[in-house]
Amino acid sequence: MSGRLALLGLLACTSGCLSFHRGAMPGEPASATYVNLGDTRVRYLDVGKGPAVVLIHGFASSLETWGRVVPVLAKTHRVLALDLKGFGWTDRPEGDYSPHAQAQLVSALMEERGIESAVIVAHSWGSSIALDLALTEPAKVTRLALYDAWVYEEQLPSFFHLARASGIGEILFGLFYDQRPDERLAQAFFEPQLLSEQLVEDVERALERPGTRAAALAAARGQRFASVQDEYRKILVPTLLLWGREDRVTTLAVGERLSRELPQSRLVVYPRCGHFPMLEAAAASTDELQKFIVETEPHTVVIPIARGEAR
Repeated sequence: MSGRLALLGLLACTSGCLSFHRGAMPGEPASATYVNLGDTRVRYLDVGKGPAVVLIHGFASSLETWGRVVPVLAKTHRVLALDLKGFGWTDRPEGDYSPHAQAQLVSALMEERGIESAVIVAHSWGSSIALDLALTEPAKVTRLALYDAWVYEEQLPSFFHLARASGIGEILFGLFYDQRPDERLAQAFFEPQLLSEQLVEDVERALERPGTRAAALAAARGQRFASVQDEYRKILVPTLLLWGREDRVTTLAVGERLSRELPQSRLVVYPRCGHFPMLEAAAASTDELQKFIVETEPHTVVIPIARGEAR
């Protein structure tokens, strides 16, 4: 036992205290736009004209997730996307990284950009942020569209549960968070060949940015869904759930559960598709999103299985 304790102590010293970061980072895109919201310098994209749509990316991701969605929506809508606190090119300050804190950041950005309400579109962990916004500031959310949502305590891997312990989380994220991103990304795709080398390189470079591991650990520790998931039933806005049938990250069973618990929801499932329908079923899922955004008829609860092949 003493040998194990000594090893843990050595690992803790080796991994060190994970440090946060504020301010500019090496390699920032010259065209990026930023705004200071509280203690966080936030990168955002605001394009198009018309009714507002806000896009929220998932864990360890960035607004580039929506690269194939933004140009389509911006033809008829104003599209606001951001890098959440701790991800992309946004700051990694010390503090709260829970879905609620991130929802407050989204809300503050909407206010700063003069957007009173919007359709909120989110992917994976970003869905927990969208649901929090719908619960705490319902007037700002006209509709919800959630891709492969990560919103339940039961979805959390043992890695995240272990990371809640002080010291252990620092060791785990300090040593392993940036290991083999190509293999982890491949697990999220039904057809790994669609995972471009450019995407892998972008993720690898993002992992190298200062403060990334500390922010990721804080975000993992902030995922305490057990205290809020029973509240989802109170969300009454029309909701579209878009799901990859072969998703191994958030399985279809999660989508079916969420569709039962959200009173005004509709689930659309894409065959031959993993965790990123906006990439593996880009044409079909974006078309479905467009139609949902402009719907004016009363919403009905229907759970169809999508037709056609993923693209």
